[in-house]
Amino acid sequence: MKKIICKREYDTEVASLIKKTTFGEFGSPEGYEESLYQMPNGSYFLYVNGGANSPYPVENIKSMGKAKAEAWLSDNK
Repeated sequence: MKKIICKREYDTEVASLIKKTTFGEFGSPEGYEESLYQMPNGSYFLYVNGGANSPYPVENIKSMGKAKAEAWLSDNK
């Protein structure tokens, strides 16, 4: 997925996956996944996607600063 946020491009095809967490079972309407990526320029983003009743019913990309990325990693050990 590719998305431009504040004139900065985030792309799962060129970014490095740091960690992926999955909640629930595949196909469950409540299930979802969060994947933390780092772009070659050092910026971070969270790719999210889930079922219709999940916090992420539509796939999306959310930009993150380094501190938020580190906090997300520590919360998802």
